[in-house]
Amino acid sequence: MLFSSDIWMMIAEGVRDTLYMVLISTVFSYILGLPIAILLVVTRKNGLHPMPVVNMVADVVVNILRSVPFLILMILVTPLMRLIAGKSYGPTATIVALVIAAAPYVARMIESSLLEVDPGVIEAALSMGASTKTIILKVLIPEAKTSLIVGCTIVIGTILGYSAMAGALGGGGLGDIAIRYGYNRYQFDILIVTVILLVILVQMFQVIGMKISKKTDKSIREETKKGRKNKKEKSIIFSADCSILCGSSDRMRKLFKRDKSRNKG
Repeated sequence: MLFSSDIWMMIAEGVRDTLYMVLISTVFSYILGLPIAILLVVTRKNGLHPMPVVNMVADVVVNILRSVPFLILMILVTPLMRLIAGKSYGPTATIVALVIAAAPYVARMIESSLLEVDPGVIEAALSMGASTKTIILKVLIPEAKTSLIVGCTIVIGTILGYSAMAGALGGGGLGDIAIRYGYNRYQFDILIVTVILLVILVQMFQVIGMKISKKTDKSIREETKKGRKNKKEKSIIFSADCSILCGSSDRMRKLFKRDKSRNKG
């Protein structure tokens, strides 16, 4: 046995705390980041409601938060961590810092995904009288679904890296174990195990995310193909109707000419 049962128990708790921090932080990061991303997309110069000042302020705030290194940001928000979690260390307190660090990153990822949507689809929705809310919920987000899922996978990997860094300031999880035992006590075997587990977690989230995105992309393609098929069938029916009408009109013309010639005779 490489380690004692106590060490394995500690590593298992580290994995649990890491997953707890990453998953909860991801959820709250998207709750904060999604509205910011929609605001950035809608208020841009060619957006649904251009508001240059609002867009510039939101853009600057996102850029400032993204430019601050995570460990420095964690130190800066220590009072907020104490206010929300009641202490400045441990997994729950670290979630506060993780959310503040990841939300701007999430906003940029979602903004990038929404901007990939074909403008023609948005123009078609506008021409049909769709409201801004309808376009956002029924056009932008569904059309960008695959890209959003891929972006979420990247975000989870980033937050996982942040959670490991948080171990330097008593954030808990695998990062905390790696620093306390692997770095401070020179137990490199524990350090290697924690690194391997972090790599496995990243790979696990990556594989799950890519599988979901592929399935989503496949379903979207099938729906698009089905829609095109329906359009083709409708065009065939329309063409057939037109040919019938044209044929009827030709027969009517011939009958009219025949009656006219009889009347002259």
